[in-house]
Amino acid sequence: MSSPLLRLRPDAVSRDVLASIVVFLVAVPLCVGIAVASGVPAELGLITGIVGGLVAGAMPGSSLQVSGPAAGLTVLVYEAVTTHGVATLGILVLATGLLQIGLGLIGFGRWFRAISTAVVHGMLAGIGLVLISSQLYAMAAATAPGTGLDNLAGLPDLLPQITGATAISSTWIGIGTIAVLIGWKRLPGRLPGNLPGPLVAVGLATAAVWLFDLPVATIEVRGLIDSMRLTGLDEFGLLTNLGLLGVILAFTLIASAESLFSATAVDRMHDGPRTHYNKELIAQGAGNTFCGLLGALPMTAVIVRSAANVQAGARTKASRILHGVWLLLFAALFPATLGMIPVAALAGILVHAGAKLIPVTTIPPLWREHRGEAIVLMATALAIILTDMFTGVLLGIGLAVVKTAWETSAIRLDVNQHDDRTEVALSGCATFLRLPFILDTLEALPKDRPVELDLSRLRHLDHACHTALEAWGTHNSTTKIPVPVAEQAPR
Repeated sequence: MSSPLLRLRPDAVSRDVLASIVVFLVAVPLCVGIAVASGVPAELGLITGIVGGLVAGAMPGSSLQVSGPAAGLTVLVYEAVTTHGVATLGILVLATGLLQIGLGLIGFGRWFRAISTAVVHGMLAGIGLVLISSQLYAMAAATAPGTGLDNLAGLPDLLPQITGATAISSTWIGIGTIAVLIGWKRLPGRLPGNLPGPLVAVGLATAAVWLFDLPVATIEVRGLIDSMRLTGLDEFGLLTNLGLLGVILAFTLIASAESLFSATAVDRMHDGPRTHYNKELIAQGAGNTFCGLLGALPMTAVIVRSAANVQAGARTKASRILHGVWLLLFAALFPATLGMIPVAALAGILVHAGAKLIPVTTIPPLWREHRGEAIVLMATALAIILTDMFTGVLLGIGLAVVKTAWETSAIRLDVNQHDDRTEVALSGCATFLRLPFILDTLEALPKDRPVELDLSRLRHLDHACHTALEAWGTHNSTTKIPVPVAEQAPR
């Protein structure tokens, strides 16, 4: 079978090449910034971007979405590195990749689409708030207190700490970076080539630091090879640590959900082949397996780079593969360039990225039309801030399940009083969640006449309700309880 690249028309090839360059320019500052914010060498972010292009990009699944390090995992990676050490990152990501491959092979990919949208938005909002609170300290050349809650609580005390040339210069570099990111797309006439905002912002910040000799911290450069730490077979013994298993599950859940939700969004942007979710999950797993072997950051599909790829006119997966090639060439040939980038500029990019994760425009209409969903969203975000990423997401999923169970177990009791009896007709779903309401209603009925229950209109009667109603009928001997056919014991 001939390669898809050989069957492309020249015009399609040129569009893919141009799109790959645009995605490369978007990816460089994001890869570096996410790595620095995660507490690992900047080169590890580039390695993840390279693997996302060359490995995940070449595999079937989604044709146009682009993978690499994502802001959504920054907080979790930082917590893992801080708690367990940088040396454990490789085995964590490797195990995540193998688990994703296994889930894809058994057809679990499509089930990630069943995760409540409110939980996903709440997860992203929580990540965004924690990311913003930590990176504001980096912008001000200050040390963050620690946890997400401590960082947020300490923000009022941050402003008085911005004294001295270093802190003031860093703060203005960060503010200027955010201003460029916000204003770049609003300019009536941008520079030729439609340069991406993050690249322009970092370029201007780097130029300002160099021209005015500002005393701000820049990225520490170690080199691509020196930054890698290959994962060995002996490190699989670390997986007996229950704390590490929790991190792996969190990596798997969040990376998989973010990738597959991104695939759904990207499919809406183009009219090409649709995503095969199980194959895409396997591709993400293969990419994370390679990232783990190289000791790099975990990988997900990233909507910012994917959208840039589609908008730049990409037609096939060649664009995302080539973007990985350009990242590899950049990291190998121009490593010294990274050492010129100010840390405050990268912090500004991540503050802006964190703000975009918070669904500010979604919450008000959601509160008006689907208040329960809004509560799940806000509760998930709050739980992530108060606890950690994994616990917060699990609490959000649990709350979404409880909300759904409550809504689907709606029950109605129609009471009709007659001279000789009281008729009570139940309709809807009688589950244990509504049992207190049912029994309270029955207990409040008049005691001077018999009660007849009609259960024939129930769509569902669970065992708890059936047992409780039979017990109530036993204590009220004149009560008749017609049981629906579906609940009668088989003969």
